[in-house]
Amino acid sequence: MKTTDFTNNPQVVQLLERMKNDKVDQKQFSDLLDGSGNQYIELVQEGGGVLGVALIGYTWVLEQMGIRFFSLAGTSAGSINAMMLAGLGDISQPKSGKVMDVLVNKNLYDFVDGDSDSKDFIKALVEKAKRVKMIWKGWQVIDEIFDDLGLNPGDDFLKWLTQFLNDNGIKTVADLNDRFIKLPNDLAIREGITKTTDGLKPRLAIISADLTTETKVEFPAMASLYWAKPEEENPALFVRASMSIPYFFSPLQISNIPEGQEAKKNWEALVSFMGDPPATCFFVDGGILSNFPIDVFHKRNSVPRLPTFGIRLGDNRDKANKIATPTNLFGAMFNSLRHLHDYDFILKNPDYRMLIEKIDIGDHDWLNFGITDTAKVDLFFRGAQAAERFLRKFDWIEYKKIREQLMAPNR
Repeated sequence: MKTTDFTNNPQVVQLLERMKNDKVDQKQFSDLLDGSGNQYIELVQEGGGVLGVALIGYTWVLEQMGIRFFSLAGTSAGSINAMMLAGLGDISQPKSGKVMDVLVNKNLYDFVDGDSDSKDFIKALVEKAKRVKMIWKGWQVIDEIFDDLGLNPGDDFLKWLTQFLNDNGIKTVADLNDRFIKLPNDLAIREGITKTTDGLKPRLAIISADLTTETKVEFPAMASLYWAKPEEENPALFVRASMSIPYFFSPLQISNIPEGQEAKKNWEALVSFMGDPPATCFFVDGGILSNFPIDVFHKRNSVPRLPTFGIRLGDNRDKANKIATPTNLFGAMFNSLRHLHDYDFILKNPDYRMLIEKIDIGDHDWLNFGITDTAKVDLFFRGAQAAERFLRKFDWIEYKKIREQLMAPNR
């Protein structure tokens, strides 16, 4: 596929023309700008398997409206898009077009890199096969679950993302920092705002779950827990940790964890783990703890200089769970656990509702790694629609007033 298959789609073209005719690109979205008039935001992206294609549609429209990503965070599919955006240059550059070109031309089914039994089981799962067939296919893959703790080793994904980063001059965390954290020379605060750019620093936050120590991990900020020289490590490992869907992919295992008193103090300081550092840590999808880490850039008791936009893949709380079978019960428990932290944060910080948009994902299945080109285009357009909907209604001035009011009782 070509990038133009998405960007020249008649519905997408009409959407952009409509927004520009209505001067949506001239609205205020942030107080942080550069000399070209680009406005900077922080962006948090939800996890959701192959539905992550829709995130590209969302970020592409934002960039077309002159919005740039100062800081990026995500879990699972959201972490893939976040890392790719971060790896394509400094924060002033539009990048979604390049992400689109690389990701949509990847056969996502390549990521299903287990044996033939594993592939047959996953196909039956996506096609919602009858119970007898599912039991039979499940029995055939039980050895993979016991031996490898997952149906797919995840090697194809790691090699693919590593190659993408290498092609863009990034082999280590140090390379990534040099590329992404560099600030534009003409970055400034909007005229008339009595604030400065002091202390502002771009940040990448990839969320994973360390099951060994029961830790919600943010990479690269916590990489020093797991590597003696984290700046020399491959940043693709962070995303491999974040997208390790339990049992679908084998957990990422990191061995030779730093030991000794200094390492123990580091664990206590960063995550309040009081025991000796483990010899090996097992990482799975960060979505089991925080699938939408909207709190990651939150700054208490201040009116922000730039907003934190959050984009979700569907709405997981628009109807009550129906629990009639053991499968229903397990699904409800799993979803409750992975969403609880994020829902609780939004409940306690209702102003964030103004910052969050959801993408209507329709009937698309997050597990369908055999997604067709037509489905990819549809997901991209759904993401673009969400971007238009959000940018039209978002009111930066009003949001700052609300934050000011929330601060008043604390003064």
